[in-house]
Amino acid sequence: MKITSPKVSRRSLLRGSAAAAAASLAHARQVSAQNAPEESAFEAWIDLRLTVNGQAHALTVEPRVTLLDALRERMQLTGTKKGCNRGECGACTVLMDGRRVNSCLVLAASAEGRKITTIEGLADGDTPHPVQRAFAEADAFQCGFCTSGQIMSAMACIEEGHTGSPEEIREWMSGNLCRCSAYPQITAAVAAAAEELG
Repeated sequence: MKITSPKVSRRSLLRGSAAAAAASLAHARQVSAQNAPEESAFEAWIDLRLTVNGQAHALTVEPRVTLLDALRERMQLTGTKKGCNRGECGACTVLMDGRRVNSCLVLAASAEGRKITTIEGLADGDTPHPVQRAFAEADAFQCGFCTSGQIMSAMACIEEGHTGSPEEIREWMSGNLCRCSAYPQITAAVAAAAEELG
């Protein structure tokens, strides 16, 4: 007696495999839902009061929200740019109590009670800050994406007194990357602003 196995077409094999995978996934989701805690850690929202550019802002956010996301998405202060989101490019640089920080690495909750300054807080009405003016006059930007972070870092660099030479400026501005490579113009702008500000 000859035993033959039933013929299975490629199409029926794929349909059967897909159905089995879908059933397995549905079962896994059901088990996961049954074992999930009633409330995840990120469902607990917190109330914050941040002082940004001299104005108080009341926010309700998740504990994991960064200062960068709070500025851009909750306060609509989009001058601070989101670049690498890992603290490597400096596009999100702001001042916190006068010191430069990468706002993508700072939790919004840890900024409560601190004085935050963004690029929007520098100009006096329609009159640009001397650092902003120096960047424009030195043509210290091309695409402009990194410019707000560069200017905020330059503010701190000047305040910290690290403008004694082009080499010193480059060293203390090295945390801010310019993909267009406008570094000579940036250095010149920082030096000119430092001279003007005394």
